[in-house]
Amino acid sequence: MLRNPETAYLVDNEEFDAKLEELGWSPGDLITMSGMYMDRFAYQTEQAIKNWFRNLLEVLFQAAALVVDTIRTFFLIVLSILGPIAFAISVWDGFQSTLTQWLTRYVSVYLWLPVADLFSSMLAKIQSLIIEKDIQMLADPTYIPDTGNTVYIIFMIIGIVGYFTVPTVTGWVIQAGGAGNFTRNVNQAAMKAGNVASAGAGSAAGNIGGQLLKK
Repeated sequence: MLRNPETAYLVDNEEFDAKLEELGWSPGDLITMSGMYMDRFAYQTEQAIKNWFRNLLEVLFQAAALVVDTIRTFFLIVLSILGPIAFAISVWDGFQSTLTQWLTRYVSVYLWLPVADLFSSMLAKIQSLIIEKDIQMLADPTYIPDTGNTVYIIFMIIGIVGYFTVPTVTGWVIQAGGAGNFTRNVNQAAMKAGNVASAGAGSAAGNIGGQLLKK
């Protein structure tokens, strides 16, 4: 905008004053002058809103990972305290699943940090690619890097949303191949072993009964 003579007065005070000096005091010049003041005020207001929104996104982006890690630590402390209670309750009939549910939740919450670190690594790679592209664009003398551009804002929005989806992703991991399937497979194996044992016992009893009747 500074290189363009038609928009330079919006971003530079000297250009704005110079353009005012070129105008006279005729009614047409006064209307032009009023329009310049209105355009400059509208531009400054727009930039102030963009800066405020960008600063807000930067704060949320920096706080997202910290919020997830803090909540994870709190959940792990609570689950560690309630672990012995869950183990004791699981001894009673009808509460056998308490220990399994506790273990599933503990592993799920524990995985929040590794998944968040993986997402952080992906964001760092994307950010490095954006910076490399800006460095390449600097070869063009007309290119001006702008941290308030659309790509930068979208990048921060992706980071904020991505960090708060970490608990959902870890829930998928546990459901897909975690304690739930492991427990179900153990129960199925135990039922099969019980059926085989019952069949073997019935067969042995039948053979013994038959031999006794023959005698």
